[in-house]
Amino acid sequence: MNRKHPSDYLSGVDVGGTFTDALVINDATGKFAVGKSLTTPGDPSEGMESALNEALQYADANASHLQILVHGTTLVTNALIERKGDRTALLATKGFRDTIEIAREKRYDLYDLMIEMPQPLVPRCLRFDVPQRTLADGTSFEPLDTAHVEKLGRELVIRGVEAVAICFLHSFSNPSDERAAREAVQRAAPQLRVSISSEVSPEIREFERASTTVANVYVQARVERYLRDLETRLARLGFHGAFLLMLSNGGLAAPATAAKFPVRLLESGPAAGALAAANYGVASGRPDVVSFDMGGTTAKFCVIDGGEPPIAHEFEFDRVYRFKKGSGLPARVSAIEMVEIGAGGGSIARVDSLGLLKVGPDSAGAEPGPACYGRGGTEPTVTDADLVLRYLDPEFFLGGRMKLELEASRRAIHDRIAAKLGITLEEAAWGVHQIVNENMASAARVHILERGKDPRRYPLVAFGGAGPVHGFRIAKALGSPEFIAPLGAGVMSAIGFLSAPVAFDFARSWRAELAHLDWQRANALFDEMEAEGHKLLAESGVPPDQVRIRREVDMRYVGQGFEIPVSIPDGLLGDDCAAAVLAAFEETYRRFYGRTGPRVAAEIINWRVACSGPKPEVHLDIPKTSVATRNARKGARRAYFPELGGFAETPVIDRYALVPGSTLEGPAIIEERESTAVIGARARGRVDKNWNLIVDLR
Repeated sequence: MNRKHPSDYLSGVDVGGTFTDALVINDATGKFAVGKSLTTPGDPSEGMESALNEALQYADANASHLQILVHGTTLVTNALIERKGDRTALLATKGFRDTIEIAREKRYDLYDLMIEMPQPLVPRCLRFDVPQRTLADGTSFEPLDTAHVEKLGRELVIRGVEAVAICFLHSFSNPSDERAAREAVQRAAPQLRVSISSEVSPEIREFERASTTVANVYVQARVERYLRDLETRLARLGFHGAFLLMLSNGGLAAPATAAKFPVRLLESGPAAGALAAANYGVASGRPDVVSFDMGGTTAKFCVIDGGEPPIAHEFEFDRVYRFKKGSGLPARVSAIEMVEIGAGGGSIARVDSLGLLKVGPDSAGAEPGPACYGRGGTEPTVTDADLVLRYLDPEFFLGGRMKLELEASRRAIHDRIAAKLGITLEEAAWGVHQIVNENMASAARVHILERGKDPRRYPLVAFGGAGPVHGFRIAKALGSPEFIAPLGAGVMSAIGFLSAPVAFDFARSWRAELAHLDWQRANALFDEMEAEGHKLLAESGVPPDQVRIRREVDMRYVGQGFEIPVSIPDGLLGDDCAAAVLAAFEETYRRFYGRTGPRVAAEIINWRVACSGPKPEVHLDIPKTSVATRNARKGARRAYFPELGGFAETPVIDRYALVPGSTLEGPAIIEERESTAVIGARARGRVDKNWNLIVDLR
C-alpha cells in the first residue's frame, strides 16, 4: 500500500475493554495527536468514533485526510466469551459429531474433583453425523451422501439454525467432500452461513480443527455487521482511505478477509502492543525485551527475542478458569504468543471467605468502571488504590479531560477492604497495589521460564494506561536489568497498528518422514500457499517485488504427540536439503528441551507459509523542548513509598519536558496525558535518544 501524498494522515485505533485509543499521525512531518474515550460495550464503534474525532481535532485534520486507518478490536473474543454468536450447527463425519465435546480426553487439573470442562459452542442436539469417510491419504472410503446433507440443510432452518460448520475427517488431505457438502447446504438453505474446516484450518487434529471452524462461523455474522456499520460510520465522517484490521499474528488484512475468517481476529488488539514494544526495543538497541501491556481489564506479557515477537499456532478462548491453560476451547490460528491475566486498572479487589485480600480477575470495565470514575461503580479497584496512594492525580487523569473522585476511592477501599481486615486505608490500598503486582510478576516469570529464558536478561517495556504505574515494581520483582517507559505509553498499541505489515499465513497438513520425503510434493505445497499469499497481498495493494515469504514446518520425532516449529529455507527443495532441515529441527528441539531427542526418525506434520508486505516505518515527531527553558518538575505531592516509611514528598515531572539526556532520581512520578510512570526511592532514570524513560535496576 503506497503512501502517495505527503499531506496524508495515518490512524490506528485500539478498542480495549475499558478505553478506546486513537492515534493520528501526519505521514510527512511525523506530527501526531491522540484521542482516548471510554469503550462503549453496546456499540464499540461509538467509542471508536469519539476517540478518532478527538485525535483528528487535536491534529487539525478531518477523516478525509486519512489515507490508512488500522483497527484492532475485542469483538470476536467478547462474542465467544459471552456466547453472543449465531445459533450454529455442526456437520461431521458419521461417528465423529461428539469430537468437540470429547476433546483431548485430558483434565487440565488432575486434582480437582469438581472440575468444570469448557462447553462446546454447538449443543449436542445441533451436531449431526453425515454419511461420508475420507482416509488419511485423501482417498474416499465412503462417498458423501449429498441428498442427506440437503435434507439436513432444510431441517436446520426449521430448527432456527443460522450458521453451519462442516468438519469431515481428514478433509485437510482432500477437501472435496466438505466443498460438496457446503454446496448442498446452500442449495437447500441459501440463507445459512457455512464455514468448512479445509478453508478455515486445514490442519491435522480433528478436535482443534472442528473447534476453530465452529468459532469462525459462530461469530461471522456479528463481525460482518460490525465491519459494515463501522465502514458506514467512517464514510459518514468523510473517510475514503484504506481500512485494515489487525490480525492475531500481527499482520493486517482487509475487511473482506477479516469477515470471511473472523477467528483470526481473536487477539487483534494485544498483538499491536507486542509489535510496538519490539520496535521500540530495536530502536533503542535492545532487541531482547519483555513487553508489559496493562490496560483497564487485563495485563499481557510477551517475550521478544531478536526484535520479533514469537508466533504460536494455537490459541485458547473462553476458558472456564480464565487464566488456566487447558480450561478453554482451542482455535488453530496463528497468534503472537503472550500470557494474559486479569490484572488491569479496573480489576476488582475484595476480601474472600477466608479473610484474604484478592485482586481480579473480574473487572469493573468501562461500565460502571472504578469507583473514582463516578459512573456508579462502588467496588474498589486497582485504579482506586493507585489514586489513594497518590500515584495518580485526580485532576490530571487523561490530561485533565476526566476528573477522578478521590473520596469515592477512599470510601470504597475503606468499606470493602480496610474495615473488614482491620487495617488502615493506606495499608489496604498498598495491599491491593502490591498483590496485583505480584500476580503479574508471577505470571510473567512463569511465561519467561517456560520458554527456557532468564528474566534477569530482559528489560521490561511497560505501556498501556496502567503499565508504567506498576512496571517499576514488576521489573524489580523479575530481576530485570531495566524498566523502560516509552513516550506515549498509554496509546502504544495504536502505534503498533501503524508499524504492522499487511500479512497472511497459510498452513497445510501432510505427514511425511524426513528420510523418505517426496520433495516434489513439498515444493508444490509451498508453491500453492505462496501463490495464494501473493494474490491476497496484491489485492491489498502490495507490489509483487515487496512481498516477503517465510516458510516453516511443524516437526517431531516419530511416535511423539506434539510438534515444534522449524524454519525452512526458501527456493526449490530437494534431497540435499534433508540434512539441513534435520539439523535445524535438532537445534530447535535442544533449545526447547535442553537436549536432543531419541534416536528415531523425524517427521513433518504441518507445512506453513507466512506472506507479508513491507513493514511501514512510523516516525513520531516529538516537540523539541529544552530543560534550560522549561523546568521538567511541575510540582510535588505526598505519595506512598513503603521503603520511605509511608507517604513522602515526591517530585511530579512533566513527561513532555524530559528530553534526551535528561536524568532524574526516585522517588518520582512522571506524568503524561494518557499514562503515569512511578519509580521508587533511590532509583536512577534517564531519557535516551528515542525519548524512552529508562530506569537502571542493576
